Amino acid sequence: MKETNLSKSNFALWLLMGKANHLLLLARHKELVQYQIPPGQLHILRAIYLLSPIATISGVAKELDRGVNVISRQTVSLEKYGLVKRLKTMPRSNLLKLELTDKGFDLIKISGQSESIDAMLSSLTWQERRQMRSILNKIITKSENR
Repeated sequence: MKETNLSKSNFALWLLMGKANHLLLLARHKELVQYQIPPGQLHILRAIYLLSPIATISGVAKELDRGVNVISRQTVSLEKYGLVKRLKTMPRSNLLKLELTDKGFDLIKISGQSESIDAMLSSLTWQERRQMRSILNKIITKSENR
């Protein structure tokens, strides 16, 4: 009986985390419309920035827990809009190095601020934020070890 209640509680918590994530993404999406970039592509730009100067498609995929094919398609789109450069590291190499263009770097700087996320998370105290970070890191660690 207890196991069933725990399972229901876990499912309810999972739904709640999903709803919070969805609402945060919607708010962020509305902010980013003016820059014509969805949040997912902004995550890719940030990963390239953080991994520079050794950013590659496979490195970004690993950083974001996404498939290489997904990141590859997204970087083609980002290159089309002038936000990244995809460069071969050596002739005849399949390994592509990723670099932010000036336009991509400017977008990273501009989009680093989020009034909507700040407003939503301002309802938490600093202690609650630390607790939330700790709890989410535990969940992520457990998920990565599966």
